[in-house]
Amino acid sequence: MQRLALALVATLVGALAGSGVAHAAAAPDKLPATRVQDLHYGDVLFYFYQDDNFEALTRLLSYSQWGRLPHHLAEADLLAGGLYLSLGMHNEAGERFSRLLTAGTPPGVRNRAWFYLGKVWYARGYDDKAEHALRSVTGLLPPELEAEKTHLLANVLMHGGRYDEAVQLLDAFQGRSDWVAYARFNLGVALVRKGQLADADRYLTSVGEMAAATPELLALKDKANLALGFAYLQADQPANAKVVLERVRLSGPLSNKALLGAGWANAALGDFKGALAPWLELRDRNLLDAAVQESYLAVPYAYGKLGANAQAAEYYETAMREFDKEGVSLDKAIQGIRSSRLLDDLLAQEKDGRQGWFWQLKELPDAPQSRYLYAVLAGHDFQEGLKNYRDLAFLHDRLGAWSQSMEAFNDMVDARQKAYAERVPRADELLATEAPARIERERGELESKLDAIERNHDTAALGTAEERDQWARIQRISDAIANGEAGVSGTDLEALKDKLRLVKGVLSWRLDEAMRARVYQQRREIRDLDAALREAQRRWVRVERARKSVPTNTGEFEARIAALSARLGTLQARLETARNKQNDYLEASAIHELESQQARLAAYRVQARFALATIYDRAANPPAPAPAPDPNPDPNPDAATLPPPSGGDLP
Repeated sequence: MQRLALALVATLVGALAGSGVAHAAAAPDKLPATRVQDLHYGDVLFYFYQDDNFEALTRLLSYSQWGRLPHHLAEADLLAGGLYLSLGMHNEAGERFSRLLTAGTPPGVRNRAWFYLGKVWYARGYDDKAEHALRSVTGLLPPELEAEKTHLLANVLMHGGRYDEAVQLLDAFQGRSDWVAYARFNLGVALVRKGQLADADRYLTSVGEMAAATPELLALKDKANLALGFAYLQADQPANAKVVLERVRLSGPLSNKALLGAGWANAALGDFKGALAPWLELRDRNLLDAAVQESYLAVPYAYGKLGANAQAAEYYETAMREFDKEGVSLDKAIQGIRSSRLLDDLLAQEKDGRQGWFWQLKELPDAPQSRYLYAVLAGHDFQEGLKNYRDLAFLHDRLGAWSQSMEAFNDMVDARQKAYAERVPRADELLATEAPARIERERGELESKLDAIERNHDTAALGTAEERDQWARIQRISDAIANGEAGVSGTDLEALKDKLRLVKGVLSWRLDEAMRARVYQQRREIRDLDAALREAQRRWVRVERARKSVPTNTGEFEARIAALSARLGTLQARLETARNKQNDYLEASAIHELESQQARLAAYRVQARFALATIYDRAANPPAPAPAPDPNPDPNPDAATLPPPSGGDLP
C-alpha cells in the first residue's frame, strides 16, 4: 500500500519540474514533464524525494504563502494534495483533489488520485466518502488498481448492508485469478449474510478448494472454508460443516477456530469421541486464544457425554486452575497499563521516522501486558488510533523544536539591538560630516579643472610626476636665461639656449602626443567616480533610514516572535490535551478488551465449577435404573443441551 500510494504522489507531480515552458505531448496517465523555474520549488522537491513528506509540505505551504512559487502555483497545490494524502490527512487531500482534478487533468492522474483517496477514506472508516471517491473514477484504471477498486467498493457496499449491489458488482467481475478468488469469497460472504447459503456454497467452496501457492491465497482459502463451515453450523447442518472445516490447515492462523468448529460439528452429530480429537489438539495451544479457552470446557464436556466422569472432573479442575492463573496475569496486565503510558511504551520501540497513514507498529515492549495486546493491536480501530497518537506526538515534538527556534530568534533580536546601540554613535558621527555633499563639490571642482586644462591645451598639467618635474625645471632655466642669471655668456649662452629649445620641444611633443589619451582616462575616472558617488549616496540614505527605522523594525520582530511563541504555546497545549485524550481512549480500549477476556474466563470458570459440581452430585447420588427403551427414540438426545460454539460469527 505504501509503495503504491507514494507512486501516486510521484504521478501527481509527473516529472515534477515547473511550468512556464513548452510541454511535450503528455501520456494520458501522466502529467507533462516540465522544468523547475523557482528555486524554492526545487527545495520542496528535494525533501519530497528524500521521503520527508512533512518537511516538504511545511516548506511548500510557507513558500506558497510568501509568493515564492509564481511559476508553479497549480503544481504546488496538486503536490500539496498528494503530500496531505501520504500523511493520512484525507480531508485536506480531498478538498484539493475535488478542486484541482478537473476535466483538464490527465484522466490517468485524476483516476489514480480518486482511487487512493478512496482507499485512505476506506482505511479510516469513512465509507460514504470512500464510495464517492471510488465512484469518481471514470473509465478503467490499470488492471491491478481496477481490481482493487472493485473490491474496495464491494466492501463499502457490504458494510452498508447493500448486499444485492455488492453481489451484482462482484458477480460481473473478471480479472486475474487471485482477484477472482477474492471476488468469489466476498460474493459468498455477501450471499451468506443475505441468507442464501446454498448459493454462497458454490462460491466459497470454489475458493476453499482452489490450488493456492502463496501464503496470502492459502490464508484466503482457509478463511473461505471457515466462513462456510460456521455458516453451516449456524444453519444447523453439522454434517456439511464438518466436511468444510476439515479442509482448513492445522498450522494456519485460522486453525484454532476451525478445530473448535469441527469439534462442535462432531458433537452435534452425536460423535463425542470424534469431537475429542480436534478439541484435545486445540487444548494444547496458547490459552490466550478464545477458541483454546473454550476447548478447556469442551473436552470435559465430551468426556462427560461419553460417561468418563473421572476424566471430565480432572479436566474441569485443570480448566479452573488455568483460568485462575490467567485471570491473575490479566490483573497484572491491566495494572501495568494503568501505571504507565501504554502508547509511549509502544512507540518507544519504533525507530522509523515516517509519519501518517502508512506507518505500522512492528514491535511490542517487553512488559507483562504485551502478550495480551497482540489481539488488541491487530484491530483496525486501535491501529488507526495509534497512528493518530503517533502523529500528535510527532507534531508536539516538532512544535517544541520550533519553540526553541523562537528563542534563537529572540537572541538574534537582542544581538541586533546590542549591535545597534554600539554603532549608533559612529553612525551619528559619520552622518554629521555630510561627506556626500563635500565629495560632490570636490568632484565638480575636479571636472572644472579638467575642462580648463582641455580648453587651454595645458599638456603639462596632465603629465606624469616626472614629466611635470622636468617641465618645471625647463621653466626655471628659461626664466634664469631671460633674467641673465644663467652664469654664461656669448657662445656658451647660445649653445645653452639651443639645448633648452631641443629639450623643451621633445618634452612638449611627448606631452601633446599623450594628452588626448590622458584626457579620456581622466573623463573615465570621473565617470567611475560618479558611479561610486551615487552608490555612496544610496548607502548614505539607507544608513539615515536605518538610523531611524531599526528600533521600529526590531520592535516589530519582537512582536511577531512573541505572537508566534504564544501561538506555538497554545498549539502545544492543545496537542498535549488531544494526545492525553487519545492515550486515555486507547488505554481504555485495551483495558476493556482485557476486562472482556477476564469476564469470559470468569464465565468459563463458573461453567466449569457448575459442571464439576454436577459430576460430583451425580457421583454422590447415582441415578435410578433406566426405564424400558422407547420404541421411538430421539436420534440426537443430547442436542438440546449442547452449548453453542463461541466462534459462531463469520470470520
